[in-house]
Amino acid sequence: MAVETIASVTAAAGDTDTGAPSHGTGDWYQIDWYHATKTVRRLQARIVQATQDGRWGKVKALQHLLTHSFSGKALAVKRVTENHGKRTPGVDGATWSTPEQKAAALHALRQRGYRPHPLRRVYIPKAGDHTRTRPLDIPVMADRAMQALYLLALLPVAETTADPNSYGFRPKRSTADAIEQCFCALARKTSPQWVLEGDIRGCFDNISHAWMLDHIPTDKEVLRKWLKAGFMENRTLFPTEAGTPQGGIISPTLANLTLDGLERLLKGTFRIRQTQGKVHNPKVNFVRYADDFIITGCSKELLENEVKPLVERFMFERGLQLSPEKTCITHIEQGFDFLGQNLRKYGGKLLITPSKKNMHAFLEKVRGEIRSNRATKQEYLIRRLNPIIRGWAYYHRHIEAGSAYRKVGMVLWHSLWRWAKRRHPNKYGAWIVDRYWHQLGGRSWCFAVMAGSNAQRSDAVRLVDPTQIPIKRYVKVKSDANPFDLHWRGYFESRKRFR
Repeated sequence: MAVETIASVTAAAGDTDTGAPSHGTGDWYQIDWYHATKTVRRLQARIVQATQDGRWGKVKALQHLLTHSFSGKALAVKRVTENHGKRTPGVDGATWSTPEQKAAALHALRQRGYRPHPLRRVYIPKAGDHTRTRPLDIPVMADRAMQALYLLALLPVAETTADPNSYGFRPKRSTADAIEQCFCALARKTSPQWVLEGDIRGCFDNISHAWMLDHIPTDKEVLRKWLKAGFMENRTLFPTEAGTPQGGIISPTLANLTLDGLERLLKGTFRIRQTQGKVHNPKVNFVRYADDFIITGCSKELLENEVKPLVERFMFERGLQLSPEKTCITHIEQGFDFLGQNLRKYGGKLLITPSKKNMHAFLEKVRGEIRSNRATKQEYLIRRLNPIIRGWAYYHRHIEAGSAYRKVGMVLWHSLWRWAKRRHPNKYGAWIVDRYWHQLGGRSWCFAVMAGSNAQRSDAVRLVDPTQIPIKRYVKVKSDANPFDLHWRGYFESRKRFR
Protein backbone atom coordinates (compact mmCIF):
# COMPACT_ATOMS: atom_id res chain seq x y z
CA MET A 1 0.00 0.00 0.00
CA ALA A 2 1.41 3.35 -1.02
CA VAL A 3 1.86 5.79 1.84
CA GLU A 4 1.18 9.41 0.91
CA THR A 5 2.84 12.19 2.88
CA ILE A 6 0.92 15.11 4.31
CA ALA A 7 2.90 17.50 2.14
CA SER A 8 1.89 15.71 -1.06
CA VAL A 9 -1.77 15.67 -0.06
CA THR A 10 -1.64 19.36 0.85
CA ALA A 11 -0.18 20.19 -2.52
CA ALA A 12 -2.84 18.13 -4.28
CA ALA A 13 -5.61 19.74 -2.25
CA GLY A 14 -4.73 23.25 -3.29
CA ASP A 15 -6.22 24.60 -0.05
CA THR A 16 -4.47 27.51 1.63
CA ASP A 17 -6.76 27.31 4.64
CA THR A 18 -6.33 23.65 5.57
CA GLY A 19 -2.84 24.10 6.95
CA ALA A 20 -3.38 27.62 8.31
CA PRO A 21 -2.25 28.28 11.88
CA SER A 22 -4.78 29.12 14.57
CA HIS A 23 -3.37 32.54 15.48
CA GLY A 24 -4.12 35.94 14.03
CA THR A 25 -7.75 35.13 13.32
CA GLY A 26 -9.29 38.35 14.61
CA ASP A 27 -12.68 38.58 16.23
CA TRP A 28 -14.88 35.48 16.58
CA TYR A 29 -17.65 37.19 14.63
CA GLN A 30 -15.30 37.92 11.72
CA ILE A 31 -14.83 34.24 10.89
CA ASP A 32 -16.14 33.34 7.44
CA TRP A 33 -18.34 30.38 8.41
CA TYR A 34 -19.42 29.68 4.85
CA HIS A 35 -15.80 29.32 3.76
CA ALA A 36 -14.91 27.24 6.82
CA THR A 37 -17.82 24.86 6.22
CA LYS A 38 -17.01 24.58 2.52
CA THR A 39 -13.36 23.81 3.25
CA VAL A 40 -14.20 21.08 5.77
CA ARG A 41 -16.80 19.50 3.49
CA ARG A 42 -14.32 19.42 0.63
CA LEU A 43 -11.80 17.59 2.78
CA GLN A 44 -14.47 15.22 4.08
CA ALA A 45 -15.49 14.37 0.50
CA ARG A 46 -11.87 13.56 -0.33
CA ILE A 47 -11.64 11.34 2.77
CA VAL A 48 -14.70 9.44 1.52
CA GLN A 49 -13.13 8.95 -1.91
CA ALA A 50 -9.85 7.74 -0.41
CA THR A 51 -11.72 5.34 1.88
CA GLN A 52 -13.70 3.93 -1.04
CA ASP A 53 -10.45 3.40 -2.95
CA GLY A 54 -8.83 1.68 0.02
CA ARG A 55 -6.03 4.27 0.14
CA TRP A 56 -5.64 4.35 3.91
CA GLY A 57 -2.38 6.29 3.79
CA LYS A 58 -4.17 9.11 2.03
CA VAL A 59 -7.10 8.86 4.47
CA LYS A 60 -4.71 9.36 7.36
CA ALA A 61 -3.01 12.31 5.68
CA LEU A 62 -6.33 14.01 4.89
CA GLN A 63 -7.54 13.46 8.45
CA HIS A 64 -4.35 15.10 9.71
CA LEU A 65 -4.97 18.09 7.45
CA LEU A 66 -8.54 18.49 8.67
CA THR A 67 -7.73 18.16 12.38
CA HIS A 68 -4.92 20.71 12.08
CA SER A 69 -6.87 23.19 9.94
CA PHE A 70 -8.25 26.50 11.15
CA SER A 71 -11.63 25.76 9.57
CA GLY A 72 -11.95 22.43 11.37
CA LYS A 73 -11.02 23.94 14.71
CA ALA A 74 -13.43 26.85 14.25
CA LEU A 75 -16.35 24.53 13.46
CA ALA A 76 -15.46 22.30 16.41
CA VAL A 77 -15.51 25.21 18.86
CA LYS A 78 -18.72 26.51 17.28
CA ARG A 79 -20.42 23.15 17.76
CA VAL A 80 -19.63 22.74 21.47
CA THR A 81 -20.60 26.34 22.25
CA GLU A 82 -23.98 26.16 20.49
CA ASN A 83 -25.33 22.70 21.36
CA HIS A 84 -27.64 21.79 24.25
CA GLY A 85 -24.76 21.05 26.63
CA LYS A 86 -23.00 24.38 26.16
CA ARG A 87 -23.77 25.47 29.75
CA THR A 88 -22.78 22.14 31.33
CA PRO A 89 -19.21 22.31 32.69
CA GLY A 90 -16.73 19.49 33.20
CA VAL A 91 -14.47 18.99 36.21
CA ASP A 92 -12.85 22.42 35.71
CA GLY A 93 -16.20 24.24 35.94
CA ALA A 94 -15.48 26.24 32.77
CA THR A 95 -17.86 27.12 29.93
CA TRP A 96 -17.28 29.26 26.86
CA SER A 97 -20.07 31.78 26.57
CA THR A 98 -18.45 34.99 25.31
CA PRO A 99 -16.88 35.65 21.88
CA GLU A 100 -13.55 36.32 23.61
CA GLN A 101 -13.64 32.93 25.34
CA LYS A 102 -14.49 31.18 22.08
CA ALA A 103 -11.67 32.92 20.21
CA ALA A 104 -9.20 32.07 22.99
CA ALA A 105 -10.37 28.45 22.93
CA LEU A 106 -9.85 28.33 19.18
CA HIS A 107 -6.25 29.55 19.55
CA ALA A 108 -5.57 27.01 22.33
CA LEU A 109 -6.91 24.00 20.41
CA ARG A 110 -3.61 22.27 19.67
CA GLN A 111 -2.57 18.63 19.52
CA ARG A 112 1.02 19.10 20.70
CA GLY A 113 1.15 18.45 24.43
CA TYR A 114 -2.57 17.72 24.56
CA ARG A 115 -3.70 15.98 27.73
CA PRO A 116 -7.41 15.47 28.44
CA HIS A 117 -8.97 16.10 31.83
CA PRO A 118 -10.83 13.41 33.76
CA LEU A 119 -14.57 13.23 33.10
CA ARG A 120 -17.19 14.51 35.52
CA ARG A 121 -19.59 11.66 36.34
CA VAL A 122 -23.26 12.35 36.97
CA TYR A 123 -26.26 10.03 37.01
CA ILE A 124 -29.44 10.63 35.02
CA PRO A 125 -32.74 8.68 34.90
CA LYS A 126 -32.99 5.95 32.30
CA ALA A 127 -35.36 6.61 29.43
CA GLY A 128 -38.77 5.14 30.22
CA ASP A 129 -37.69 4.03 33.71
CA HIS A 130 -37.15 6.90 36.13
CA THR A 131 -36.53 4.49 39.03
CA ARG A 132 -33.16 3.52 37.52
CA THR A 133 -30.21 5.68 36.52
CA ARG A 134 -27.33 5.47 34.10
CA PRO A 135 -23.93 7.15 34.31
CA LEU A 136 -23.13 10.16 32.16
CA ASP A 137 -19.50 11.26 31.89
CA ILE A 138 -19.05 14.92 30.98
CA PRO A 139 -15.74 16.12 29.45
CA VAL A 140 -14.45 19.65 29.94
CA MET A 141 -15.11 22.12 27.12
CA ALA A 142 -11.58 21.84 25.71
CA ASP A 143 -11.87 18.04 25.42
CA ARG A 144 -15.33 18.36 23.86
CA ALA A 145 -13.91 20.69 21.24
CA MET A 146 -11.04 18.32 20.53
CA GLN A 147 -13.46 15.41 20.16
CA ALA A 148 -15.68 17.47 17.85
CA LEU A 149 -12.61 18.28 15.74
CA TYR A 150 -11.54 14.65 15.36
CA LEU A 151 -15.14 13.63 14.75
CA LEU A 152 -15.16 15.84 11.64
CA ALA A 153 -12.36 13.66 10.25
CA LEU A 154 -13.71 10.33 11.51
CA LEU A 155 -17.35 10.59 10.41
CA PRO A 156 -16.65 10.41 6.65
CA VAL A 157 -14.81 7.11 7.18
CA ALA A 158 -17.50 5.80 9.53
CA GLU A 159 -20.27 6.62 7.04
CA THR A 160 -18.40 4.98 4.17
CA THR A 161 -17.71 1.72 6.01
CA ALA A 162 -20.95 1.54 8.05
CA ASP A 163 -23.46 -1.28 7.89
CA PRO A 164 -26.17 -0.29 5.38
CA ASN A 165 -29.00 -0.78 7.88
CA SER A 166 -27.50 0.91 10.90
CA TYR A 167 -29.49 4.05 11.72
CA GLY A 168 -28.56 5.30 15.19
CA PHE A 169 -26.33 8.35 15.77
CA ARG A 170 -25.70 8.82 12.07
CA PRO A 171 -26.27 12.03 10.06
CA LYS A 172 -29.40 12.14 7.89
CA ARG A 173 -30.80 8.95 9.51
CA SER A 174 -33.40 8.49 12.21
CA THR A 175 -35.61 6.02 14.05
CA ALA A 176 -38.19 6.47 11.30
CA ASP A 177 -35.70 5.00 8.81
CA ALA A 178 -35.06 2.01 11.09
CA ILE A 179 -38.79 1.32 11.55
CA GLU A 180 -39.45 1.64 7.83
CA GLN A 181 -36.66 -0.87 7.13
CA CYS A 182 -38.34 -3.25 9.60
CA PHE A 183 -41.56 -2.82 7.63
CA CYS A 184 -39.76 -3.59 4.36
CA ALA A 185 -38.25 -6.76 5.89
CA LEU A 186 -41.41 -8.08 7.55
CA ALA A 187 -44.50 -6.82 5.72
CA ARG A 188 -44.79 -9.27 2.79
CA LYS A 189 -46.51 -12.63 2.87
CA THR A 190 -43.18 -14.30 2.08
CA SER A 191 -41.30 -12.30 4.74
CA PRO A 192 -39.60 -14.10 7.66
CA GLN A 193 -41.80 -14.93 10.63
CA TRP A 194 -39.16 -15.07 13.39
CA VAL A 195 -37.26 -12.17 14.93
CA LEU A 196 -34.22 -12.12 17.21
CA GLU A 197 -34.47 -9.04 19.44
CA GLY A 198 -30.93 -8.14 20.40
CA ASP A 199 -29.76 -5.92 23.23
CA ILE A 200 -26.13 -5.42 24.26
CA ARG A 201 -25.41 -5.33 27.98
CA GLY A 202 -23.75 -2.03 28.93
CA CYS A 203 -22.52 -1.39 25.40
CA PHE A 204 -20.85 1.99 26.00
CA ASP A 205 -19.32 0.83 29.29
CA ASN A 206 -17.73 -2.42 28.12
CA ILE A 207 -16.24 -1.95 24.63
CA SER A 208 -12.69 -3.23 24.60
CA HIS A 209 -10.11 -0.43 24.52
CA ALA A 210 -7.62 -2.74 22.81
CA TRP A 211 -10.09 -3.48 20.01
CA MET A 212 -10.83 0.21 19.45
CA LEU A 213 -7.16 1.19 19.40
CA ASP A 214 -6.48 -1.55 16.84
CA HIS A 215 -9.44 -0.86 14.54
CA ILE A 216 -10.74 2.74 14.85
CA PRO A 217 -9.27 4.77 11.93
CA THR A 218 -8.21 7.87 13.85
CA ASP A 219 -5.15 9.21 15.68
CA LYS A 220 -4.31 6.33 18.05
CA GLU A 221 -2.48 8.42 20.65
CA VAL A 222 -5.30 10.96 20.99
CA LEU A 223 -7.87 8.16 21.15
CA ARG A 224 -5.86 6.35 23.83
CA LYS A 225 -5.73 9.51 25.94
CA TRP A 226 -9.52 9.91 25.77
CA LEU A 227 -10.19 6.29 26.63
CA LYS A 228 -7.79 6.29 29.59
CA ALA A 229 -8.69 9.73 31.00
CA GLY A 230 -10.68 8.31 33.95
CA PHE A 231 -13.62 9.98 35.70
CA MET A 232 -14.17 11.98 38.88
CA GLU A 233 -16.89 11.05 41.36
CA ASN A 234 -17.13 12.42 44.91
CA ARG A 235 -13.71 14.07 44.42
CA THR A 236 -12.12 10.69 43.70
CA LEU A 237 -10.41 9.76 40.43
CA PHE A 238 -11.39 6.38 38.99
CA PRO A 239 -9.55 4.78 36.06
CA THR A 240 -11.34 3.69 32.90
CA GLU A 241 -10.26 0.25 31.70
CA ALA A 242 -13.02 -0.37 29.16
CA GLY A 243 -15.81 1.42 27.33
CA THR A 244 -16.28 4.83 25.79
CA PRO A 245 -17.93 7.50 27.96
CA GLN A 246 -21.61 8.29 27.50
CA GLY A 247 -21.49 12.05 27.19
CA GLY A 248 -18.53 12.42 24.86
CA ILE A 249 -19.32 13.88 21.43
CA ILE A 250 -17.31 11.22 19.62
CA SER A 251 -18.56 8.25 21.70
CA PRO A 252 -21.64 7.33 19.59
CA THR A 253 -19.48 7.15 16.45
CA LEU A 254 -16.88 5.01 18.25
CA ALA A 255 -19.67 2.65 19.32
CA ASN A 256 -21.05 2.49 15.77
CA LEU A 257 -17.62 1.69 14.36
CA THR A 258 -17.27 -1.08 16.94
CA LEU A 259 -20.59 -2.67 16.00
CA ASP A 260 -20.28 -2.17 12.23
CA GLY A 261 -19.52 -5.31 10.28
CA LEU A 262 -22.18 -7.50 11.89
CA GLU A 263 -24.64 -7.03 9.03
CA ARG A 264 -22.01 -7.87 6.41
CA LEU A 265 -21.00 -10.93 8.45
CA LEU A 266 -24.59 -12.15 8.61
CA LYS A 267 -25.22 -11.56 4.91
CA GLY A 268 -22.01 -13.33 3.97
CA THR A 269 -22.72 -16.32 6.21
CA PHE A 270 -26.44 -16.86 5.60
CA ARG A 271 -26.91 -16.72 1.84
CA ILE A 272 -29.58 -18.18 -0.38
CA ARG A 273 -28.29 -21.58 -1.43
CA GLN A 274 -29.50 -24.49 -3.51
CA THR A 275 -29.20 -28.07 -2.20
CA GLN A 276 -30.42 -31.11 -4.15
CA GLY A 277 -32.52 -28.97 -6.40
CA LYS A 278 -34.17 -27.13 -3.48
CA VAL A 279 -33.64 -23.44 -2.78
CA HIS A 280 -33.07 -22.56 0.87
CA ASN A 281 -33.54 -18.91 1.82
CA PRO A 282 -32.58 -18.18 5.46
CA LYS A 283 -34.33 -14.77 5.18
CA VAL A 284 -31.77 -13.12 7.43
CA ASN A 285 -32.23 -9.34 7.63
CA PHE A 286 -30.56 -6.94 10.03
CA VAL A 287 -31.68 -3.57 11.42
CA ARG A 288 -29.73 -1.72 14.11
CA TYR A 289 -30.24 1.53 15.98
CA ALA A 290 -27.30 2.24 18.32
CA ASP A 291 -27.00 -0.87 20.53
CA ASP A 292 -30.54 -2.17 19.86
CA PHE A 293 -31.02 -4.44 16.86
CA ILE A 294 -33.24 -7.08 15.32
CA ILE A 295 -32.32 -10.02 13.08
CA THR A 296 -34.99 -11.88 11.12
CA GLY A 297 -34.86 -15.54 10.15
CA CYS A 298 -36.87 -18.25 8.43
CA SER A 299 -37.08 -20.37 11.62
CA LYS A 300 -36.59 -20.19 15.35
CA GLU A 301 -33.97 -22.93 15.14
CA LEU A 302 -31.87 -20.94 12.66
CA LEU A 303 -31.85 -17.90 14.93
CA GLU A 304 -31.24 -19.90 18.10
CA ASN A 305 -28.62 -22.36 16.90
CA GLU A 306 -26.74 -20.48 14.18
CA VAL A 307 -27.39 -16.73 14.15
CA LYS A 308 -27.25 -16.05 17.89
CA PRO A 309 -23.92 -17.89 18.45
CA LEU A 310 -22.41 -15.98 15.53
CA VAL A 311 -23.55 -12.68 17.03
CA GLU A 312 -22.17 -13.67 20.45
CA ARG A 313 -18.74 -14.43 18.95
CA PHE A 314 -18.79 -11.10 17.11
CA MET A 315 -19.58 -9.27 20.35
CA PHE A 316 -17.04 -11.22 22.42
CA GLU A 317 -14.19 -10.05 20.18
CA ARG A 318 -15.15 -6.48 21.07
CA GLY A 319 -15.50 -7.08 24.81
CA LEU A 320 -19.31 -7.14 24.62
CA GLN A 321 -22.06 -9.63 25.36
CA LEU A 322 -25.79 -9.87 24.73
CA SER A 323 -28.16 -9.16 27.59
CA PRO A 324 -29.88 -12.47 28.50
CA GLU A 325 -32.87 -10.60 29.95
CA LYS A 326 -33.59 -8.49 26.89
CA THR A 327 -32.41 -10.74 24.04
CA CYS A 328 -35.15 -13.11 22.88
CA ILE A 329 -36.62 -14.78 19.80
CA THR A 330 -40.21 -13.87 18.92
CA HIS A 331 -42.76 -14.88 16.31
CA ILE A 332 -44.08 -11.95 14.32
CA GLU A 333 -47.68 -12.81 15.25
CA GLN A 334 -46.79 -12.33 18.91
CA GLY A 335 -45.20 -9.00 18.06
CA PHE A 336 -42.22 -7.18 19.51
CA ASP A 337 -41.26 -3.68 20.62
CA PHE A 338 -38.52 -1.75 18.85
CA LEU A 339 -37.65 1.93 19.36
CA GLY A 340 -40.87 2.67 21.22
CA GLN A 341 -43.11 1.04 18.63
CA ASN A 342 -44.79 -2.34 18.42
CA LEU A 343 -44.56 -4.46 15.27
CA ARG A 344 -47.02 -7.32 14.94
CA LYS A 345 -48.85 -9.22 12.22
CA TYR A 346 -52.61 -9.60 12.44
CA GLY A 347 -54.04 -12.04 9.92
CA GLY A 348 -50.98 -11.67 7.73
CA LYS A 349 -50.95 -7.85 7.83
CA LEU A 350 -48.12 -6.06 9.61
CA LEU A 351 -49.25 -3.22 11.86
CA ILE A 352 -46.85 -0.80 13.56
CA THR A 353 -48.29 1.08 16.53
CA PRO A 354 -46.92 2.94 19.56
CA SER A 355 -45.85 0.35 22.13
CA LYS A 356 -47.72 0.01 25.43
CA LYS A 357 -44.56 0.84 27.37
CA ASN A 358 -44.02 3.99 25.32
CA MET A 359 -47.66 5.04 25.72
CA HIS A 360 -47.53 4.46 29.47
CA ALA A 361 -44.31 6.46 29.90
CA PHE A 362 -45.69 9.34 27.83
CA LEU A 363 -49.04 9.48 29.68
CA GLU A 364 -47.30 9.30 33.05
CA LYS A 365 -45.11 12.23 32.04
CA VAL A 366 -48.14 14.26 30.96
CA ARG A 367 -50.11 13.44 34.11
CA GLY A 368 -47.09 14.32 36.25
CA GLU A 369 -46.76 17.67 34.48
CA ILE A 370 -50.44 18.43 35.11
CA ARG A 371 -50.23 17.38 38.78
CA SER A 372 -47.13 19.49 39.39
CA ASN A 373 -48.80 22.60 37.92
CA ARG A 374 -52.05 22.58 39.90
CA ALA A 375 -51.74 26.22 40.91
CA THR A 376 -50.24 27.65 37.71
CA LYS A 377 -52.11 29.64 35.10
CA GLN A 378 -53.74 27.82 32.20
CA GLU A 379 -51.48 29.45 29.62
CA TYR A 380 -48.34 28.33 31.46
CA LEU A 381 -49.65 24.76 31.70
CA ILE A 382 -50.44 24.71 27.97
CA ARG A 383 -46.97 25.94 27.12
CA ARG A 384 -45.47 23.23 29.34
CA LEU A 385 -47.57 20.44 27.80
CA ASN A 386 -47.42 21.38 24.12
CA PRO A 387 -43.76 20.45 23.45
CA ILE A 388 -44.27 17.08 25.19
CA ILE A 389 -47.45 16.24 23.27
CA ARG A 390 -46.17 17.53 19.95
CA GLY A 391 -42.85 15.68 20.27
CA TRP A 392 -44.54 12.35 21.08
CA ALA A 393 -47.18 12.69 18.35
CA TYR A 394 -44.67 13.69 15.66
CA TYR A 395 -42.43 10.79 16.62
CA HIS A 396 -45.26 8.35 15.84
CA ARG A 397 -46.79 10.20 12.89
CA HIS A 398 -45.47 7.74 10.29
CA ILE A 399 -47.19 4.62 11.69
CA GLU A 400 -50.70 3.38 12.60
CA ALA A 401 -51.10 5.83 15.47
CA GLY A 402 -54.68 7.06 14.97
CA SER A 403 -56.22 5.04 17.81
CA ALA A 404 -53.32 5.93 20.10
CA TYR A 405 -53.83 9.62 19.32
CA ARG A 406 -57.53 9.33 20.20
CA LYS A 407 -56.73 7.56 23.47
CA VAL A 408 -54.22 10.26 24.38
CA GLY A 409 -56.83 12.92 23.59
CA MET A 410 -59.30 11.28 26.00
CA VAL A 411 -56.72 10.90 28.77
CA LEU A 412 -55.72 14.54 28.36
CA TRP A 413 -59.33 15.66 28.59
CA HIS A 414 -60.00 13.70 31.79
CA SER A 415 -56.74 14.86 33.40
CA LEU A 416 -57.37 18.50 32.52
CA TRP A 417 -60.96 18.27 33.69
CA ARG A 418 -59.75 17.06 37.11
CA TRP A 419 -57.18 19.86 37.10
CA ALA A 420 -59.88 22.45 36.44
CA LYS A 421 -62.34 20.98 38.99
CA ARG A 422 -59.64 20.98 41.66
CA ARG A 423 -59.04 24.68 41.03
CA HIS A 424 -62.75 25.53 41.24
CA PRO A 425 -64.43 22.99 43.55
CA ASN A 426 -67.50 25.21 44.08
CA LYS A 427 -68.23 25.95 40.43
CA TYR A 428 -70.66 24.15 38.18
CA GLY A 429 -69.41 22.09 35.24
CA ALA A 430 -70.87 24.52 32.69
CA TRP A 431 -68.93 27.40 34.24
CA ILE A 432 -65.67 25.41 34.09
CA VAL A 433 -66.27 24.44 30.45
CA ASP A 434 -66.96 28.05 29.52
CA ARG A 435 -63.79 29.17 31.33
CA TYR A 436 -61.28 26.67 29.99
CA TRP A 437 -62.68 25.07 26.82
CA HIS A 438 -63.59 26.97 23.66
CA GLN A 439 -64.66 26.50 20.06
CA LEU A 440 -61.80 27.28 17.69
CA GLY A 441 -61.56 26.71 13.95
CA GLY A 442 -64.79 24.77 13.82
CA ARG A 443 -63.67 22.47 16.65
CA SER A 444 -65.27 22.44 20.07
CA TRP A 445 -63.70 21.46 23.37
CA CYS A 446 -60.39 23.16 22.71
CA PHE A 447 -58.42 23.69 25.91
CA ALA A 448 -57.23 27.23 25.26
CA VAL A 449 -56.63 30.71 26.59
CA MET A 450 -58.38 33.40 24.59
CA ALA A 451 -56.30 36.44 23.69
CA GLY A 452 -59.23 38.78 23.11
CA SER A 453 -62.61 39.01 21.48
CA ASN A 454 -64.08 36.43 19.12
CA ALA A 455 -62.56 38.34 16.22
CA GLN A 456 -59.09 37.70 17.65
CA ARG A 457 -59.46 34.00 18.37
CA SER A 458 -56.62 33.17 16.00
CA ASP A 459 -54.32 34.49 18.74
CA ALA A 460 -55.54 31.90 21.27
CA VAL A 461 -52.97 29.81 23.10
CA ARG A 462 -54.35 26.29 22.67
CA LEU A 463 -53.35 22.81 23.69
CA VAL A 464 -52.02 20.62 20.90
CA ASP A 465 -54.61 18.07 19.76
CA PRO A 466 -52.71 14.92 18.71
CA THR A 467 -55.66 13.75 16.57
CA GLN A 468 -55.08 16.77 14.32
CA ILE A 469 -51.49 15.78 13.48
CA PRO A 470 -51.59 14.11 10.05
CA ILE A 471 -50.26 10.57 9.70
CA LYS A 472 -48.04 10.24 6.64
CA ARG A 473 -46.01 7.31 5.34
CA TYR A 474 -42.29 7.90 5.67
CA VAL A 475 -39.86 7.47 2.78
CA LYS A 476 -36.77 5.67 4.05
CA VAL A 477 -33.28 6.88 3.24
CA LYS A 478 -31.42 4.66 0.77
CA SER A 479 -29.25 2.21 2.68
CA ASP A 480 -26.02 3.08 0.86
CA ALA A 481 -26.53 6.87 0.83
CA ASN A 482 -23.57 8.81 2.23
CA PRO A 483 -24.03 12.50 3.17
CA PHE A 484 -20.28 13.14 2.83
CA ASP A 485 -20.08 11.73 -0.69
CA LEU A 486 -20.51 14.38 -3.39
CA HIS A 487 -22.38 11.91 -5.59
CA TRP A 488 -25.23 11.84 -3.05
CA ARG A 489 -25.52 15.60 -2.58
CA GLY A 490 -28.52 15.96 -4.91
CA TYR A 491 -30.27 13.02 -3.27
CA PHE A 492 -30.06 14.53 0.21
CA GLU A 493 -31.17 17.91 -1.11
CA SER A 494 -34.30 16.22 -2.50
CA ARG A 495 -35.00 14.62 0.91
CA LYS A 496 -35.31 17.92 2.76
CA ARG A 497 -39.07 17.86 2.20
CA PHE A 498 -39.33 14.77 4.42
CA ARG A 499 -38.22 16.66 7.53
